Amino acid sequence: MGKTVTAIGLMSGTSMDGIDVALLRTDGETIVDRGPSAGYTYDPAFRARLKTGLDDARSIVKREERPGTLADLEHELTLRHADAVRGFLHKNNILSESVDVVGFHGQTVLHRPDEALTVQLGDGDLLAQETGIDVVYDMRANDIAHGGQGAPLIPAYHAALAHELSKNGEIVAPAVFVNIGGISNLTFIGWRDEIVAYDSGPGNTLIDQWVEAHAGIPFDQGGMIASEGSVMRELAESYLSHPFFSAEKRRSLDRNDFAPPSGEAASLEDGARTLAHVTAAAIIRSAQHLPARPETYIVCGGGRLNPVIMRDLHMLAEAEGARVVAAEALRLNGDSMEAEAWAYLAVRSRCGLPLTYPGTTGVSRPVSGGRLARKPSRAESA
Repeated sequence: MGKTVTAIGLMSGTSMDGIDVALLRTDGETIVDRGPSAGYTYDPAFRARLKTGLDDARSIVKREERPGTLADLEHELTLRHADAVRGFLHKNNILSESVDVVGFHGQTVLHRPDEALTVQLGDGDLLAQETGIDVVYDMRANDIAHGGQGAPLIPAYHAALAHELSKNGEIVAPAVFVNIGGISNLTFIGWRDEIVAYDSGPGNTLIDQWVEAHAGIPFDQGGMIASEGSVMRELAESYLSHPFFSAEKRRSLDRNDFAPPSGEAASLEDGARTLAHVTAAAIIRSAQHLPARPETYIVCGGGRLNPVIMRDLHMLAEAEGARVVAAEALRLNGDSMEAEAWAYLAVRSRCGLPLTYPGTTGVSRPVSGGRLARKPSRAESA
């Protein structure tokens, strides 16, 4: 068992809505003492710049390239993360000197694992300089280099949480953590702590793109738009019959792998309702590739706040003999879990412990990863 340290995790996900920050005390193994967390929302102008960055990123061939707006965008993104860290520390009366490491995810702008290519914007050296804290970043690259999909990385943290919940009798194995972010992913924890994980399909990204295009708002808050619509079965099945769901090999997804419907395909309400159903049904359909039928689904990520998605997920899981619980029902934080995971993974990286496994990303063997950016020495910062 390693030394327990204090880590901060930073996550800016595929929904591109802002930065989640969370603090952990952990040894990177079995000790997980969760601290405060916070979210810092991007303004609409910066979100628009991030979307432009996705277009610029399509021309990347080597992951170090930063064509078009990407170099400037990476610089500003990193400074915004530094501001988030400083604001978080100030709000919680925490000295930067008391934090051992920051786990910095950055912003994914391109993810093509079949081409051994994944690009997360984020300058670890600049963040270490700005915050005065060591930074572990670029945590997906080593997995890709060893034949993995580069995602999902959160399962190692899910396993630590599941171990504690099982020990306390709060969940029954096999259990599945479901993260409904822009893309949804599953982490299966079996009877003997077996871990299997993979992306399960579109999460919020299709709904977000649909309502932004047709209503000019970034997301369907509380599922209010979807609640006024009806499921268009033919449209739903056009998504659920995608080869992704039936393929023997699980692969990770980019937000561009599934596109929203054309404008004339549905009304605003019916489109949102149908896509909410697709989000829930994709989870259950992808769960058919798990080693055993889950007893419990633990739901985290922004999608758990959409009651329409959750109702469909409850109904579909119940038909399979499983129960669905939101993370908060188990005293977990469904908003900050990914940020917590990045703090946990940063500590594992510093200890040389595996971040990914053959059962989680398809990597050839368990591998560690991440690059370490050292904080400036006192002489440098004087």
